[in-house]
Amino acid sequence: MSLQVNKEKDILLDIQGLQKYFPVRGPLGRLGGTKNYVKAVNNVSFRLYEGETFGLVGESGCGKSTTGRTIMRLTEPTGGSAVYNGTDIFQQSGRDLRKIRKEIQMVFQDPYSSLNPRKRIGKTLEEPLIIHSIGNRKEHTEKVMDIMQKVGLQTEQYYRYPHEFSGGQRQRIGMARALIANPKLVICDEPVSALDVSIQSQIINLMQELQEEFKLTYLFIAHDISVVRHISDRIGVMYLGELMEEAPTDKLFATPLHPYTQALLSAVPTPNPRIKRERITLKGEIPSPLNPPSGCIFHTRCPYAMDRCKIEKPIKKELQEEHFIACHLYD
Repeated sequence: MSLQVNKEKDILLDIQGLQKYFPVRGPLGRLGGTKNYVKAVNNVSFRLYEGETFGLVGESGCGKSTTGRTIMRLTEPTGGSAVYNGTDIFQQSGRDLRKIRKEIQMVFQDPYSSLNPRKRIGKTLEEPLIIHSIGNRKEHTEKVMDIMQKVGLQTEQYYRYPHEFSGGQRQRIGMARALIANPKLVICDEPVSALDVSIQSQIINLMQELQEEFKLTYLFIAHDISVVRHISDRIGVMYLGELMEEAPTDKLFATPLHPYTQALLSAVPTPNPRIKRERITLKGEIPSPLNPPSGCIFHTRCPYAMDRCKIEKPIKKELQEEHFIACHLYD
């Protein structure tokens, strides 16, 4: 996807300077005061264009899921803005926030824990329609039957409970629940990471079909960069709460610029055994987000680190057309 194409599209979601810090308290809890903060998400900025899929990828614990949950206001932000169709989500409350949530839905990583085990699936799928006052009781049933068929479920499964479904079927239920209110943006928080590889491909293909049918925009969060490559138009690479690199998918895989992105891609297995790829092994362990390194947060593991990297934090800049990077190597 070129920069020219993106400029012709409307910006659906504009994230600027997103921060989410979790307080770490002493042994006396709140009485002991706040000792420090875990900087789960620290000054993350990116844009989602209408109709595209933006992939957010990185190692476990880098802040990907927290980013998605903070945008949804499932956890309150520490700072920054999230402007959806001209409205800052972080400044809304009550009915105004509910209207935005009707248009922004989420598919969770573990579908079973996000479903009420005491409710039949039909009633679970009707709940968003009731909350957002969409249609009457008869229309609710019709809408549920229709969305079940579209995600590949049988209408007779309407009366079953969550424990009667397989993992793949539960994820289809999660997608049906997200789509039944007819949203514009769906945040997918590692929707296939808990599934078998064969089921993963089915769910990914289904998501692409539904995206075309419902004209959806996806924020796709995953740690498997191969899955992200298959579904995403653009990719953002996160490390320790910060965005290291952002580029169109083809460009990122053809010319990765940031040392962390290069290391991630070198670990992806190739289907052709004749193609030999040099494996980049990062030294050391991931630093604690409770006490992140000064300067560039990646300098403790970077094979190209300079003295400047230890002191000065790199600023995210557009190095090539629509290719953004935060690294001193390219100043």
